[in-house]
Amino acid sequence: MEKIKNVYELAQLKDKYQKEFEEIKLRVLVCAGTGCVAGGSLDVFAEFKRLIGEMGIDVDCELDHEDSCAKGVKVAKSGCHGFCAQGPLVRIEPADILYTHVKVADVEEIVKETLLKGNVVERLTYTNPMTGEKFAKEHEIPFYKKQLRRALANCGTIDPESLEEYIAHEGYNGLGNALIKTPEEVINDVLASGLRGRGGGGFPTGKKWQFTRIAEGDKKYIICNGDEGDPGAFMDRSVLEGDPHRVVEGMAIAGYAVGADEGYIYVRAEYPMAIKRLKIAIKEAEEAGLLGENILGTNFNFSLHIKEGAGAFVCGEETALIASIEGKRGMPNPKPPFPANKGLYGCPTVINNVETFANVPMILNKGVEYFRSVGVPNNPGTKTFALTGQVANTGLIEVPMGTTLREIVFDIGGGILGNRKYKAVQIGGPSGGCLTEDHLDIQLDFDSLKTVGAMIGSGGLVVMDEKTCIVEVARFFMNFTQNESCGKCVLCREGTKRMLEILEKIVNGKGTTEDLDLLTELGETIKDGSLCGLGKTAPNPVLTTMKYFKEEYLHHVENKICDAKVCAALKVYQVNPSKCKGCTRCARVCPVGAISGKVKEVHSIDVLKCIKCGACASSCAFDAIEEV
Repeated sequence: MEKIKNVYELAQLKDKYQKEFEEIKLRVLVCAGTGCVAGGSLDVFAEFKRLIGEMGIDVDCELDHEDSCAKGVKVAKSGCHGFCAQGPLVRIEPADILYTHVKVADVEEIVKETLLKGNVVERLTYTNPMTGEKFAKEHEIPFYKKQLRRALANCGTIDPESLEEYIAHEGYNGLGNALIKTPEEVINDVLASGLRGRGGGGFPTGKKWQFTRIAEGDKKYIICNGDEGDPGAFMDRSVLEGDPHRVVEGMAIAGYAVGADEGYIYVRAEYPMAIKRLKIAIKEAEEAGLLGENILGTNFNFSLHIKEGAGAFVCGEETALIASIEGKRGMPNPKPPFPANKGLYGCPTVINNVETFANVPMILNKGVEYFRSVGVPNNPGTKTFALTGQVANTGLIEVPMGTTLREIVFDIGGGILGNRKYKAVQIGGPSGGCLTEDHLDIQLDFDSLKTVGAMIGSGGLVVMDEKTCIVEVARFFMNFTQNESCGKCVLCREGTKRMLEILEKIVNGKGTTEDLDLLTELGETIKDGSLCGLGKTAPNPVLTTMKYFKEEYLHHVENKICDAKVCAALKVYQVNPSKCKGCTRCARVCPVGAISGKVKEVHSIDVLKCIKCGACASSCAFDAIEEV
């Protein structure tokens, strides 16, 4: 693409590409997000191209090329559709048909039945695991029905490696609109929108930009925090893979607003596909004059670099991230000074996460009122969540701020698998907290969650059922946090280690009630005294689970019972006399000789000798050995 000289020329290109886009008769979109690629979607994509090509249909038509797509079929790779557990996914447009679990062997049937005849291949459509109901249209599937995809609007809709398709979907309109305003007017728009940082704390984005704008210094930087280290979180990765130009555009707008001419996108090296597509997007934007010098014919200059992180969880903290970019060990520094005053290389710096930047072009393109049209007071807009755990539908979702937990778990998520009872949700990863059945109707926004000791954090939502041990969940997150502690401050380094030791003592059946008091004391001390935000929130999973599930902790330490029957050291096995046939198989496999009994007589287990390995229960052909 030749360099776009001005905003008027950008508008002309948008109209041109939109027209070409609308003329495409059929589009086959094969999901090329990480989850679907792992399931073989690239082979599916190649098979579509091969089969349709053999039939003599033009499949290589692209926007901005002379070949017309009006009589052909466009086969393209898209970003993440969100419904990762159902991948590889294939969507047929404009019919809005979504096929799930598509294999190479299915492609021929899709081509012959759907592309040539207009029929739906029923066996490949989504089946609700709870009801057995089938859905062919994507917008009718319960997982999508209650979502509002704004930041994710292009993910799964456009080819992430095509600047032309991004422009056809109003890409870089926001940047064009920003450049005909003053930087102060742009900041005022972001302030008026009420956009709050989507990376965890929810600090007003416009204020952060304003502080950087007025800070002293000729050199200023923009940093995009894509260091997504929470277990189960993949929101940033999906945006970077599925709509990289949107993040580039958001950063360019921020650069213009605060007076920065350079930016860094910090992405963990474990995201190779995101890095690859970001590099393509940056190159395309530079060639089109949307990055570099004199952008869109103005005197605004802005360049972008990619910094690959080594995967340290602590580098999600902004001062540790800055240190990492500078080539230092990723460790946090005390604040103040804040990055807005003294950040990268000592210069004023704006740091926002991927989703925050993905919302910025929408505000400058569609306006403040459009952004504020959804959400709740003081929490406008939408939020993405990674919905995982014991629900029927898992994946990446986007909902208006203030959507209740009940709507997400039971409407979008489809309810608890196996019709088991809902127990809790761990929200926000290691920095978050636990929400119980009493919190199902709480609004998921920054302020409401703060009142119950939780936070949105990265946006991870892990749903747990009655067979989940809350104490083991707390131990898991504490183990993660302790391993990822940078070690700079004593309270986090040593305090999380002591908390982990106590939790391991409890799940191993050696805990006491005094241990519970010590856990609480340690947790509160670490919260109050740790250096950075990650250390201050490290005890959250323990403190919130102890608050809402104290009885379960007491069962572990007083009765030596794990209600969920998860903790191996607290399992108790006994023989059901009505089922035991006296076959002696259990006695023969027991490694410690804890089972006694004669042939054809009911056997018994010596609980003092039993090491709870479960070998007896696994070997019993009559299900006579039961866990109590």
